[in-house]
This record gives sequence, C-alpha cells and structure tokens, in this order.
Amino acid sequence: MDTLTSPAEHPPTRRLRGVVLWGIMVALLLTVFLEALDNQIVTVAMPRIINTLHGFDRYTWVVTAYLLASVAVVLLASKLSDQFGRKGFLLVGTTLFLLGSLLSGAAQTMDQLIFFRAIQGFGSGIGIGLAAAVVGDLFPPEERASKQGLFGIVFGVANLIGPTLGGLITDHGPLLSGLISESTRWRWLFYLNLPFGLLALLVLLLALPASRRLHPLGWAALRRIDFLGAMLIAAATCCLLLGLTVGSAHLSAWTEPGTIGLLVGSVVLYALFVVVERKAAEPILPLCLFGHRVFTADALLTLVQGMALVGLSLALLLFLQGVLALSPTVAGGINTVLSMSVPIGAALTTVIVAKIKRYQPTVMIGMALMTLGSFLIARVTAQSSLVVIVLSLALFGLGTGTFFAVQMVAAQNAIPQEHLGVGTGVIRYLGQLGLTLGAAVIGIVVNNALSGSLPTTTAARLTLAGALQPAFLVVLALSALTLVIACFLKDVPMMPPASEAAVLASEATRAASL
Repeated sequence: MDTLTSPAEHPPTRRLRGVVLWGIMVALLLTVFLEALDNQIVTVAMPRIINTLHGFDRYTWVVTAYLLASVAVVLLASKLSDQFGRKGFLLVGTTLFLLGSLLSGAAQTMDQLIFFRAIQGFGSGIGIGLAAAVVGDLFPPEERASKQGLFGIVFGVANLIGPTLGGLITDHGPLLSGLISESTRWRWLFYLNLPFGLLALLVLLLALPASRRLHPLGWAALRRIDFLGAMLIAAATCCLLLGLTVGSAHLSAWTEPGTIGLLVGSVVLYALFVVVERKAAEPILPLCLFGHRVFTADALLTLVQGMALVGLSLALLLFLQGVLALSPTVAGGINTVLSMSVPIGAALTTVIVAKIKRYQPTVMIGMALMTLGSFLIARVTAQSSLVVIVLSLALFGLGTGTFFAVQMVAAQNAIPQEHLGVGTGVIRYLGQLGLTLGAAVIGIVVNNALSGSLPTTTAARLTLAGALQPAFLVVLALSALTLVIACFLKDVPMMPPASEAAVLASEATRAASL
C-alpha cells in the first residue's frame, strides 16, 4: 500500500497567468539550457585550454569537478527548498553558476579552473534540480506534462548542438584586438553564459513568486536541517562517482586498493545514510517516497535508462571507428541521429500526453521502441549497413525522448506537494548516477576489448567486433528492463481544471469563514 497521500489532497497555490507566467518559463528554460550546455561545449575545447593553462595530468578534473559538485548538492538543495521555499535557492544556484562562469573564464592556472568549475557545478546542481520543481509549483497536474516536456527538449538540443557550438567558438570565434585572441577564444565559452544568465536571473528575481514555506526561518527551523544526512549522501556520492571514474579508466584499476576503498566506502556511507534518514526529523531523502509504487518505478526507470543511453553511445562510437574504420567526423555525424531523435521524441510525447492526459501508454511504446533499437544494434556486424545502424539509433532515441518528456510529471503527480522539491531532486540525482554507472559498466567491456589503440587490420577489427557484442547485449538487457519497469508506471489521475476550480473555491470559502 502506498504510504503517501494523494497530491490532490494538497490544494494548489494561486496560479500565475499570461506574460508573467511565460516569462518565468522562458527564464527557467534558458537557465537549464545554459547549465546543460556547459559541459558539452567545454569538453571539446579542452585541448585548447590545456595549451593555455597546461596541467594535462589534471584535465579530466575540469569535467569531474563540475559533475561531482552538481550531483552532490542536488538532494540537499531540493530538500531545503521544500522546507524554506524555492525562489531563494534557485536564485542562489543561478548566481553561483554565473559566478563560476566568470571566474572560469578568467582562470590563470588549471587548479583555478578546476576550483571555479566546482563552483559552477554547485550552481548547476541547485538550478537544474529546482527548475523542474518550480514548474510543479506553477502548474496544476494536468498541465505539467506539456511544460516539463520542454525541459526534455532543451536537454536534447543542448546535447545536440553543444559539441559543434563549442568547436565553432573555440576555433572560429570572432577576434578582437586586445580582447579576444586565438588563445583566449575558449574563455568566451564561459563568458557567454553571463548576458543570457543575468537576463534569466533578473526575470526570476522580479517575476517568480516566493513559494510557501513549510517552516518559518529561525533557529528552530535550522536545527531541523538534516546536516548529518547531507554530509553522508554527499560523501557517498563522491566516493561512488570517483571510484567508478577511476575504475573504468583501465581494467586493472578495479583491483587497485584506492578504487576498492572508494567503492567500499560509498557502500558503507550509503548504508549509514539510510540509518540516519530513518531517524531524522526532516530527512534529506524521506524514505517514505519509495513506498509509492509509481515514484519508485519512475526512479528505477530513470536510473536504468541513463545506464542504457550512455552505454549505447560509448560502445557504438567505438564500433563505428574501431570496427567499421569510420573517421571521427563521420562517426560523430551518425551518432548525431541519436542526439536529434531524443528531443523529437520528447516533443511528440509532450503533445500526445497533453491531449490524452495519460503517460503510461506513451512511455511503454517509447520503451518498446528503445528495446527494438537496442535489439537491432546488438545484431550489427562488421558487414552491417549504416542504414540499419542509423535506423536503430533513431528508434532508440525516439524511445528515450518519450520518457524524458514525462519522467518529472510521473514523479511529481505521485507525491504530495510538500515533497515536490526533494522528489524532483531524487529523479535528477538518479539520472546522473545512471549515466555514470552505465559508463563504468561499458568501460569494463571496452577496456577489456581494446588495448592501446584502435585496430588497423581486418582480423583485429573482427576481434573487436566480437568483443563489443557483450556491451551491446548489456544495453539490450537494460532496455528490456525499462520496458518491464514501465508496466509499473501507472497513471496517476491528473486533476482536471474543474476539480482544481472546486478546490480553490472550497479553500476560499473556508478562508472566508475563519
């Protein structure tokens, strides 16, 4: 039995309308777009950054610091927004992201850049985590699908254009004597966040209403913050992500004491976190959330789909270049089919769900498409046609985008309003964790199959093709698992406008009688 009350038992707050509402939505989408785009455009510029700042031995930390900071803070920020209101935390997160962007662009050493990227990551973790929760506050359940689907489209577009945009700015950006030179073009990857981000920040500051606080600010409220739980989940997350990142670098790393220590430490810290959360007055992660079948299914689906998505991308790029001997440009172009089909799938799903007011049938169809695409990919050989590969990627991407459009809607409609922030944060957290787990799992197969460099002989390419088959089978198994989980993602009734009006009228009558 579900242990949570129905969202319909928690009357919605006053709804904004018109230009103000859409101004807030545009500001939220712009904020999320900049934060999602940041890692994509920075990664492609890393060779130029290294030429300027040196520190080649630490270049991976420019990405890792951003990732660790963003994932470590998302649950804490989401929970605190439930307790003390979302607007202040969203503004702080956006400000931190912009401050980190300014400082990263001005960095003079690799260590400075890593530190400033961590500041960016903290801001991104807060901003991306809370943007979807704010949409849940602003719109009633029956309108959330169309609005949350826009975030899936934004993420897809950011992934699609990010590498190309980063390369264009780094290699062909405008030159201004005394201000922008060939060696400093990369700094504008960070500086360009400022004008757009400041505009979004101003709109949110002026137009976004303050949400209701569960607790008034004061010493008593501060004492209820689960600081121990926050430290444990942050430490556990960092240990797990670092252990997976180090271990997937090469096969022998999994048996090294440092890697084992990080992974074992993460298990211990997660176990302690669960114990602490059971006793905390205001747990960072209320475990009762997982007593709701729909929320649990949505969380598992988010984790597993993330693993399948990154697993397919990594294994396929190696297959295209190592087995079919395609150039990086051609391989990247083929992989773009996946990046393009994800936002298309999200956009189509947004329209369909908004009309039928149900999401489970659409998600099941999407997971079936994803599984079919994985099945076709698992059958590719060195003699396979590129048409088959492109078709497989299109099916996989359309299915993936289908769930991206509704993953937040399913979670938010299944939980009470007072847990909206932390419930949204859990989905964001597990999504990022799934990407990291998928990279680690596929990394084990890839590193075992590839020794040193890409094969150059026909025999070596055939050997690599056979060695990569387990990776594609893992992706197929994960995709099939998403289809099974989708069967448990039951539709939560969306409150129709008439019901919402009745609730508001009832609340007005009750307030007038007090």
